[in-house]
Amino acid sequence: QVQLVESGGGLVQAGGSLRLSCVASGRTFSSYRMGWFRQAPGKEREFVVADSWNGGSTRYTDAVKGRFTHSRDNAKNTVYLQMNSLKPEDTAVYYCAAGRGGSSENNYDYWGQGTQVTVSS
Repeated sequence: QVQLVESGGGLVQAGGSLRLSCVASGRTFSSYRMGWFRQAPGKEREFVVADSWNGGSTRYTDAVKGRFTHSRDNAKNTVYLQMNSLKPEDTAVYYCAAGRGGSSENNYDYWGQGTQVTVSS
């Protein structure tokens, strides 16, 4: 069992930055591949970035490439999402997830409660 707790969301002006953190409980954190998803108001949850399911390079959705950076610190059981050059369309609830990696929600067994990111224009 893994419990995930996100933090770091908030209100920021367009062009600003935020860093989200996701702390995982449990001793097997390093064995999980981690991902970030987001859900904007009135829209379905969508993939943002994740560890590859097959050990390849990190995958980013096109909308955030060059602006967002996903990283992890296994010693701290934590993953981070550094978000730069934020745009109003990045406004959403951001979720971290643990599982097999990749862009499909079906690959993830554990989800955090989400953290709200609001970008004002």
